[in-house]
Amino acid sequence: MKQKKVIYYKDVHNDEFSDAVIDAIPIDENYEYIRDHAVGRFLHVFWYRIVAIPLARIWLKAWFGHRIIWKTTEKPEKRKPFFLYGNHTHFMADALIPTMVSLPHEAYVVVHPNNVSMPVLGKITPYLGALPLPDTPAAAKAFSKAVNYRVGEGRCIMIYPEAHIWPFYTDIRPFKELSFRYPVKAKCATYCFTNTYQKRRWRKTPRIVTYVDGPFYPKEGEEAKLSLRNQVYERMKERAANNTVSLVEYIYKPEE
Repeated sequence: MKQKKVIYYKDVHNDEFSDAVIDAIPIDENYEYIRDHAVGRFLHVFWYRIVAIPLARIWLKAWFGHRIIWKTTEKPEKRKPFFLYGNHTHFMADALIPTMVSLPHEAYVVVHPNNVSMPVLGKITPYLGALPLPDTPAAAKAFSKAVNYRVGEGRCIMIYPEAHIWPFYTDIRPFKELSFRYPVKAKCATYCFTNTYQKRRWRKTPRIVTYVDGPFYPKEGEEAKLSLRNQVYERMKERAANNTVSLVEYIYKPEE
């Protein structure tokens, strides 16, 4: 029997375990967040709707037997914006699953600058909806403008609040409430999904089952961002109990 991989971590908020080694480009005032000129619209339709959606569906189904289970009290309304949060446990699946969950809405995903810095794919990801985090105050204004612009279009804004990839992690890492300021400011519904890894009878590769919950809104009398964060975190922790396969063991090892 193959021995389980062991990963040691020291900082649950900041440790990153992606295998990719990328020199990130600076996201400054020169970065073009909104590409809604004629060429940009054409490239978005081509890469997002013609290429990404079919390939994402085929790859997720063929490799992971992907299933989406809706546990929501109501699904997102058509043409109305919403924010979506999820756990960050697979470099490829996490890029594709928001597209599947958000349909028929288009998803715009808040990403690390690495995602737009790759030699070839980095030129394409902006047209797939990547919104890289800004590095300068001027870029921060442009980033906020882009988020508001997509909200105004009725899109889905996807955020991974854990921020860093921990491959095949089967629990939910504690995350802060800062990223929940966006749905509070936009007065939008908030949803979350939890990817779980489940054993398959005839395949070593586990099935990914995605549970979708929501909508969530701030509770009256509570600080809005923290209220949303707590509701999402608690529901994701609940769904994480559905994991039946553990491929990687994460062990806390503080710095000496």
